[in-house]
Amino acid sequence: MTQTRILRAVDYPRMPWKNGGGSTEEITRDSGQDLDGFGWRLSIADIEASGGFSVFAGYQRIITVLQGAGMTLDVDGVISRELLPSDPFAFSGDSKVSCTLLDGPIRDFNLIYAAHRYSARLQWIDVRQPQRLFSSANTLLLFSVAEQVAISVDGQAWDVLGKHDCAQVQNAEGMLEIELQSPRISRCCLIELNATGQ
Repeated sequence: MTQTRILRAVDYPRMPWKNGGGSTEEITRDSGQDLDGFGWRLSIADIEASGGFSVFAGYQRIITVLQGAGMTLDVDGVISRELLPSDPFAFSGDSKVSCTLLDGPIRDFNLIYAAHRYSARLQWIDVRQPQRLFSSANTLLLFSVAEQVAISVDGQAWDVLGKHDCAQVQNAEGMLEIELQSPRISRCCLIELNATGQ
């Protein structure tokens, strides 16, 4: 059975980083509590100053700047390209990572997942006109950075996502049809997660 939950940005709980250097709003996760035991986790972090990232040993990370000028990352001594809004960047949670802000504080969007337990696909899409997407993922997440995006799953009733709201779809029925509509060009992040069975 397919189940869709709409997660509202105003309800996201805030929690400190593992290293205490900042705070995170947790959007959703598969299981576990605090910063342990999850297979995947989606969150928004506020970075007020350049500095070190927490280590998440055994996990893969994909980070995207949401607001602010951007940053560069030092990952195990290798400097990344300039990471600007909506430009995702992947790195190992085992790595030693620090960031340098380009011009003031930023907010970023984070997917962290255990690669030995899940496969993940993340892409940013622009909703310019009504669109249909198809996915057979076990879990599908649609995160909106726009003020208004409507989503319908397999012909069910429409739900409207506001800024930083997220639709979480659990799929046990094979191929899903996702319809998206917006009154103006709207940017969303589509994440597809599948359990690997390990």
